Amino acid sequence: MQKNKKDRQPAVAGSFYPADVTELKRMIEGFISPAKPDQSSGTIRAILVPHAGYVFSGGVAASGYNQLNPDHAYKRVFILASSHRVSFGKASVYTQGDFITPLGRVPVDIETANALISSSGSIIDYPEAHLTEHSIEVQLPFLQTIIKQPFKIVPIVLGTQNPDICKDIADALRPWFTSENLFIVSADFSHYPAYADAVRVDSLTADAFCTNSPESFLKTIRSNEKLHITQLATSMCAWPAALTLLYLTQDHKDLVFSRIDYKNSGDIKPYGDKSSVVGYHAISISGPKESGFELTVADKQDLIRIARSTINSYVKTRTLPPINTVNFSENLKVKAGAFVTLKIDDKLRGCIGSFEPSIPLYKVIQEMAIASSTQDSRFQPVKEQELESIRIEISVLTPMRKIKNISEIQLGKHGIYIKKGFSGGTFLPQVATETGWTLDEFLGHCARDKAGIGWTGWKDSDIYVYEALILEEDIPKKK
Repeated sequence: MQKNKKDRQPAVAGSFYPADVTELKRMIEGFISPAKPDQSSGTIRAILVPHAGYVFSGGVAASGYNQLNPDHAYKRVFILASSHRVSFGKASVYTQGDFITPLGRVPVDIETANALISSSGSIIDYPEAHLTEHSIEVQLPFLQTIIKQPFKIVPIVLGTQNPDICKDIADALRPWFTSENLFIVSADFSHYPAYADAVRVDSLTADAFCTNSPESFLKTIRSNEKLHITQLATSMCAWPAALTLLYLTQDHKDLVFSRIDYKNSGDIKPYGDKSSVVGYHAISISGPKESGFELTVADKQDLIRIARSTINSYVKTRTLPPINTVNFSENLKVKAGAFVTLKIDDKLRGCIGSFEPSIPLYKVIQEMAIASSTQDSRFQPVKEQELESIRIEISVLTPMRKIKNISEIQLGKHGIYIKKGFSGGTFLPQVATETGWTLDEFLGHCARDKAGIGWTGWKDSDIYVYEALILEEDIPKKK
């Protein structure tokens, strides 16, 4: 438990959205039902959604959230917003506690928040930027409704309009821009022009954002100012947050930007006034599917259950528990590689996997659970008294692909397998994120420490990449 924990309480419940739980659920469900359906053929990496009062922008926001696969295992949700109330020249990430909404507690990944603060002078712990800011808070009930898997948020409020600071913030975020994390930009578009002018300028701004070019986007924001549109206060109130995301996405040429939905406040009856409006866009950013299949929540629970029951039974009695496959999905019966990793207090306690097995995935998990708990040569076999402290992590692997150039490796996304003669070694994708290694360090440590061919041995070896679907067991509660 964090000492002196101070959860961020709701600031705009009852004004931007209902404070009553039943009314809030009913309103969100009413937005989701008619919202634009999922239009992506790949994994959603980011969405841009509005943050106005729900009666105005809730329908467009719902279209954005409808693009998400509710069963996709997003480990963290990074929410990028711009401050409406204070200017402090940097970005603030909340580290004091969790966020509270009428729908319950939304946990903050405080470890990641502190890591960001340590990595960049442009990111600070300034809780005052969050206490009355609405643009992160209004996203949370949608996330709590849509995403069915446990997740944590990393709430970031930008108090700057300096592009160089935005770029520095993006550099700090880069290790976390992987398929296991979701990024949300909380932004409304044009403020206060007449209806027709809003439609025009909002289209220009959205088109520029969808070029995946920070320079084009920034140029359009500035050129819109020179149009001298009557009553136009801004083309996008949170353009620094959007610019920060573009600095992250610009090097990923396989991403697809899709304009999902658009309205402005003039479209909302009976509240809209077409003489002065605010624009709302929902935009998704998707990449290719990470593997040939995705695991459902039930699939993941089944695999974790198999690993846990196997380890408990084998460590205690050297027997295997029976596995009832009657209700298993076909996903669990495919032949797929997997690693089972054991940790105690975030320290490695065992890890063994299989790349290309000839047996179904659920059997691979059982065999690797036994191997990681009793056959990892780096550790003594797990003892019965350790079982309650062990946390299980499963990495289900996609097929390996040989690469021609190390520039094809995306840290955090790809695991690597280095093979030279009869020697070989691998690192799972999450190793790069957990260690913060550069690409050279990732390759060097794998070559030297795992394959045993020396620090530069990878240079004349075959290198393969693969991806992983990460499943984590809840951390056991200490008695």
